[in-house]
Amino acid sequence: MAVALRLSAVTKKFGNFTANSNISMSIEKGTIHAIVGENGAGKSTLTKMIYGMHLPTSGELFIEGKSRRFASPREAIRAGIGMAHQHFMLVPELSVTENIILGHEQSHLFSSLPLKNAKATIKKDAETYGLAVDPDALVTTLSVGEQQRVEILKLLFRQASIMIFDEPTAVLTPSERERLFETLRSLRSQGKTIILITHKLDEVLSVADTISVMRKGEIVGTVAASSVTKQELARMMVGRAVLMSVANPEASPGKTVLSLKSLGYRTRQGEVKLQNLTLQVRAGEIYGIAGVEGNGQSELLQILWALTSGEEIISGEAVVNGASIFGKKTADRVLMGIAYTPENRLRHAVITDYTVAENLLFGRHRERFFHRGAGFNNHVVNRYADELITDYDIRCGTPAKQPLSALSGGNQQKVVLARELNRPAISLLILAQPTRGVDIGAIETIHKKIIAARDRGMAILLVSSELEEIMTLSTRIGCIYKGSIRHEFSQEEVSEKKMDEQEFQKEIGFHIT
Repeated sequence: MAVALRLSAVTKKFGNFTANSNISMSIEKGTIHAIVGENGAGKSTLTKMIYGMHLPTSGELFIEGKSRRFASPREAIRAGIGMAHQHFMLVPELSVTENIILGHEQSHLFSSLPLKNAKATIKKDAETYGLAVDPDALVTTLSVGEQQRVEILKLLFRQASIMIFDEPTAVLTPSERERLFETLRSLRSQGKTIILITHKLDEVLSVADTISVMRKGEIVGTVAASSVTKQELARMMVGRAVLMSVANPEASPGKTVLSLKSLGYRTRQGEVKLQNLTLQVRAGEIYGIAGVEGNGQSELLQILWALTSGEEIISGEAVVNGASIFGKKTADRVLMGIAYTPENRLRHAVITDYTVAENLLFGRHRERFFHRGAGFNNHVVNRYADELITDYDIRCGTPAKQPLSALSGGNQQKVVLARELNRPAISLLILAQPTRGVDIGAIETIHKKIIAARDRGMAILLVSSELEEIMTLSTRIGCIYKGSIRHEFSQEEVSEKKMDEQEFQKEIGFHIT
């Protein structure tokens, strides 16, 4: 089979740090080639070199046998390479068509945009590849799955023959993931070459033809997907055996810490997001909320962490340790013993221009322990950061100097989790998508930390779109649908695996594939 892309001894250095070292690999035309590895293994740097966002320090890149050196993504696009980023590159206020042609307008100065012709091309591509989306819809009105279709249509509109997908399933529901895989298979059948970056090994094995494994900036092996197991891939990634499911001793719940009674949430326009939601979370247990995203999980989290805008109508009760949280600011809720890891870390949990050490300190920066005179005690702050970095295996350089933006997404997530799980005097921990974008080795570490926090007596509310995570960690499980808990599985049902699989699937509103 013809080779679409070949890398020969490619190395990328940032100062004294080597992100990619002597990488040589070939990707065959018309195949799905997955690249997997731990957070910080160098996957993103590699794909950014292919896409022209970084220039290699040394080595060569060949497209269909021709040596190429891209100084910008525009040059890569002209050579037939496209990239769908993990965080979508879309303008919410523009229409689908306007987003797709943005930067590729193909019109002359002072002439109108060729919207009619563009719409015709978009509709044709959408029908060919099963990417149903309204070309006239504003992106802000689209679901996450629909926005991803727009990103794929952008690549098709630019006539990309080599398509890079960076963590494409990170925020998709199971049904959306399967539709994406069907699209990728359809693209492959049409002769497109797919490069897939992901942490989810089950997905890799189900959709990829070939898998390359990266570790510490190097390719440690390339295998046919049909010839390798999930456990073998995990060992190649991490360099050791990885537990697919951590030990979870039976919980011993204590008093009720969080109590929600008849909680309601309605927008000013009258749209009901939560209705009569009732649940309790006890000390020393993990209460998992399972369900298709978009059934009120985000609104529940906004209420619990004071992220509502004030335009909504909220009813019912929300009580922590006997005191209502309504009317209290986020800082006051921290003093009540609440810690929170949000769904969107970039918006609500970190400042990427600040250093790793500073991000680990957020929320504790007023504690006298970290101060000396009028400023910070840098020795104490750095020692504290070093302890968390070691404990959570956060891959970074010098924490007092390196900005958080230099870390991979998974390592940024570990910074947030390390900070929140180690706050003092916390009785309620709210975890939203705690392992989103995190590799399999780090998931094992994070799950152990969560169980350890529970065993210390912490009450934990877990919101996750990963059913395996919910079932592995939870003491009890509440199934949310259209803004209310429609069914709750007891501790006995969860611990003794007495949940009927068909009933569980029915209650959460979709089928496990």
